[in-house]
Amino acid sequence: MSEPFEPRILGLLCSWCAYGGADTAGVSRFQYPANIRIVRVMCSGRVDPLFVARAFEQGADGVLVAGCHPGDCHYVSGNAFAEQRFARFGRLLDFFGIDRRRLRLAWVSASEGARFAAVVSEMTEELRALGPLRMQVP
Repeated sequence: MSEPFEPRILGLLCSWCAYGGADTAGVSRFQYPANIRIVRVMCSGRVDPLFVARAFEQGADGVLVAGCHPGDCHYVSGNAFAEQRFARFGRLLDFFGIDRRRLRLAWVSASEGARFAAVVSEMTEELRALGPLRMQVP
């Protein structure tokens, strides 16, 4: 009998807010699935869609891009830029047959450890329901 599917999630977290939220979740001992691997980035607006495409190519079942709440970006409009960029990138995911639910954009402040844990938990459950991402890479 095979083991149940456990999704692999790459988390690209803003250094100023979302990464702090992940740290708060850990310090506060909020429970969330261990399916996520976190990479700290300076701003969600600096996340290149090619990073997401490469993550899918390398075996990630989902990618979480998390940053500061709108209006609270430490770089003024980085999160607004990320939101626009990933709305356009969603059309490319559609073209390649990748369900848009595999890419999630979330706003988490450094004090919102419970919110971070909830976002990861929700995304993990959604990806479990979707099943593994099967990409055919030439």
